Amino acid sequence: MNSQDLKKFNLPDAPGVYFFLGHRFSRSDLKGSQGQTFSRGKILYIGKATSLKDRVKSYFARDILTTRSPFIVKMLEEARRIEFIETGSVLEALILEASEIKKHQPIYNSTYGGELKEALKIIRKIFPYRNGKCKLNGKPCFDAQIGLCPGPCAGWIPKKDYRKTIHRLCLFFEAKMPRLVKSLEKEMKLLAKKQKFEEAQKIKSQIFALKHIQDIALFKENLTTNDRQPTTFRIEAYDVAHMSGKNVVGVMTVVENGEPDKSQYRKFKIHDDKNPARPNGRSGGDDTLNLKEVLTRRLAHPEWRFPNLIVVDGGVGQLNATREVLEKAGLNIDIVSVVKDEKHKAREILNSKGLTLTNSQGQTLENLEKSILLANSEAHRFALKFHRRLRGRNLGYN
Repeated sequence: MNSQDLKKFNLPDAPGVYFFLGHRFSRSDLKGSQGQTFSRGKILYIGKATSLKDRVKSYFARDILTTRSPFIVKMLEEARRIEFIETGSVLEALILEASEIKKHQPIYNSTYGGELKEALKIIRKIFPYRNGKCKLNGKPCFDAQIGLCPGPCAGWIPKKDYRKTIHRLCLFFEAKMPRLVKSLEKEMKLLAKKQKFEEAQKIKSQIFALKHIQDIALFKENLTTNDRQPTTFRIEAYDVAHMSGKNVVGVMTVVENGEPDKSQYRKFKIHDDKNPARPNGRSGGDDTLNLKEVLTRRLAHPEWRFPNLIVVDGGVGQLNATREVLEKAGLNIDIVSVVKDEKHKAREILNSKGLTLTNSQGQTLENLEKSILLANSEAHRFALKFHRRLRGRNLGYN
């Protein structure tokens, strides 16, 4: 398959899930989780995209051998056809992708449940639901106290109303957004007519949130494109910290237009026994795996603006790990890595193609290097601070 073959697949400029299919085989037609029937063929790879057209096209770039992993290159050699399912939003695509991967288990897809869990966190803020681990003992659980659970555990919500919430969640996961929004609008008008304005406002907020998720343009604003320069240049830097593989943490720091924005810093606890990417539940000291987990969990938050540049600490290994995570997410974001000397001071900066940028010419690059080093320094400081606090807490220190 080559780039000339893409025209016959009529890929839309919209979010969705795409399927690379290999040689046909004798089984019955494959069916997606939503009942779609695909052409006969072995599913090699499943991915999601903000723009199906642009994302799939990127697989056939001239520099495919240098920008993609050998694993993906091999997959493309076997691919014979592309199928897709268009969705109403990036979030719906993420959820559908996880469902399809679980069902078909393509040989070129790695498995990681973190993205779906993070997506569920977003939906839970719109439609709060009970965690299955919560005991029905008449007392409000912690989630109920912070607004993520409507409180069936404490009798805060009638069974009828809670069943209605679960029904709406089902409509969302079945990609029946028009029907869901129409149902909410009908209930909102009914509540307003009964002068239950507080409840009507709550429904209105849910409708707004759902339409917010469906706004494709909003997600596109968060992506870096070649023909459009955002007014704010956002750099995200990542670092991990641990002691002999224990108390492993990761962090994300943000520098916008040369200034750190600490309100957007994020912390990530890494639990070895819960990470399916780690063989036998071990490898807490593997910084590359730790970095991949942090990045995967971060990219599961489309409500956080995506960066123009990602900065990681390390060398070519960290660059390749970051690129692999971005490819899986369907994102094209520039990457640089800060290489340190024996005294842990910045020695050089590598870009995503493994070339040194430190000695490049141009005032713009010099200004960018300053921001890169600032973001990297902040990530290192923030990671150490978080790690020491967690380690002290586990040792029983105040």
